[in-house]
Amino acid sequence: MTIATHDNPDCGTSRNVLAIIRASGTDPVIIEYLNTGWTRPQLHGLFAAASLTPRSARRTTKPPAEAPGLLDPAIPDEALPEAMIEHPVLVNRPIVCSPKGVRPCRPSESVLGLLETLPPGPLFKEDGQMILNERGVRVD
Repeated sequence: MTIATHDNPDCGTSRNVLAIIRASGTDPVIIEYLNTGWTRPQLHGLFAAASLTPRSARRTTKPPAEAPGLLDPAIPDEALPEAMIEHPVLVNRPIVCSPKGVRPCRPSESVLGLLETLPPGPLFKEDGQMILNERGVRVD
């Protein structure tokens, strides 16, 4: 099974998602989107596959999210991909692609639904909260 993750190694959630994928026994394809950037077709494909709109995929915290107009509800969806191409960090991540689907994995435990095999437990989120117990059963 091939899994790809659009990763930011400086982000705790991205690191935790990557660790969960690896703990499941899968060696994912890692796309460091801050280095490679985005293309318009790539963004539209990811958004369509994950049932997202540019607005719902937009990161709303940290610079440059507060740049003039980007958080304005009146900004048209068509303008957001251009901003995301110019500033790749504006896409809320990580976004994980697997044979089971494509989704943004924030919070990190949302990646569990994309895995064929759950990792052994116990497993914790980046904030220390348990998400799988010692028997590998999800803790909700």
